[in-house]
Amino acid sequence: MNLDFTKAEEDFRAEVRDFLKEKLPKRISEKVRTGQRLTKADYEEWHAILNERGWLATHWPKQYGGTGWSVAQAYIFDLETALAHAPRIVPFGLSMLGPVLIKYGSEEQKSYWLPRILDGSDWWCQGYSEPGAGSDLASLKTRAVRDGDHYVVNGQKTWTTLGQHADMVFCLVRTASDGKKQEGISFLLIDMKTPGVEVRPIILLDGEHEVNEVFFTNVRVPVENLVGEENKGWTYAKYLLTYERMNIAGVGKAMAAFDHLRQIARTQRKNGKPLAQDPLFAARMARVEIDLENMKTTNLRVLAASEGGPASLELGAMLKIRGTEIQQEITSLTRRALGPYAQPFVSEALDEGYNGDPVGPDYAAPVAVDYLNNRKLSIFGGSNEIQREIITKALLEL
Repeated sequence: MNLDFTKAEEDFRAEVRDFLKEKLPKRISEKVRTGQRLTKADYEEWHAILNERGWLATHWPKQYGGTGWSVAQAYIFDLETALAHAPRIVPFGLSMLGPVLIKYGSEEQKSYWLPRILDGSDWWCQGYSEPGAGSDLASLKTRAVRDGDHYVVNGQKTWTTLGQHADMVFCLVRTASDGKKQEGISFLLIDMKTPGVEVRPIILLDGEHEVNEVFFTNVRVPVENLVGEENKGWTYAKYLLTYERMNIAGVGKAMAAFDHLRQIARTQRKNGKPLAQDPLFAARMARVEIDLENMKTTNLRVLAASEGGPASLELGAMLKIRGTEIQQEITSLTRRALGPYAQPFVSEALDEGYNGDPVGPDYAAPVAVDYLNNRKLSIFGGSNEIQREIITKALLEL
């Protein structure tokens, strides 16, 4: 493949930059740049701006309200929004559920749910992991029993990201126990306001309320909220996971983070010289920059080979492994570069309007948070150890 962008693609890059300069709210981009907490309203505001322009669903077909962009256009947009410090688009509805509905949902489900994802009517979360069923997802025990025109759901999900904001959850549930454990799983759409749904916060090591436990007690879900066929949910789950893992790889996010690291290394000093001139630190930066450039090329190759759709399981696994390792190394180097400024932080310093005494540069406050939070990247979405097994099985055709 030709890795050089065409004239039309470079013109598109200029169009994206102009759009970001005009439409990305400065207040929000500054919060992203300095690592302040984003509110639900911040995410929704940026979501609405992109939807108004028609630039929200970058990998959906045009017939469903997507952009219909080429692989190169989607890549350019991802990179430029990250470099401009735009908030991430919350992926659960757009990047995870949307593609599943487009491929496997009924026409009624597509016509109802897809427009609501685009206009922000519904905030979605993911109900996959359970206690004892994380990397071994097929061991899940949350059960759905058919009762007339409803399923009755009982069980527990955990690590439910941003579930405290969600209106809806797409959920893997067990509807049969015979045969292989993968064969008795179904894919349900559940209203979080239904009686019997309880959300409990999990406070992480960095002090953030990002994830939750969700409990289902005799929750009644209409049968029409079953996606595809009963007991075929494992097929849909795997399809969704390829999109999730490519999103976790985060090439644009990593490039923005590395650009930030490079700026810090030019200003922070060691023994009277910029840190970027320290041989050991410069060598580690060079190593991660090489890895990132290789990752960019690999990402484009995978996207081109899959024609903008989901990658194969093994290619998605490869991107997930390398992408998460690179992001972790960048946050580790950033923490080292800032030295004592990257110590455990004053939590309130990450809130908008904080007027306390700053500790170091304005971008130093979230560094410890980013470092600690990014430790999970190599675990969620299927741990990197599991991803290596997926790659090995594909290579050996097991």
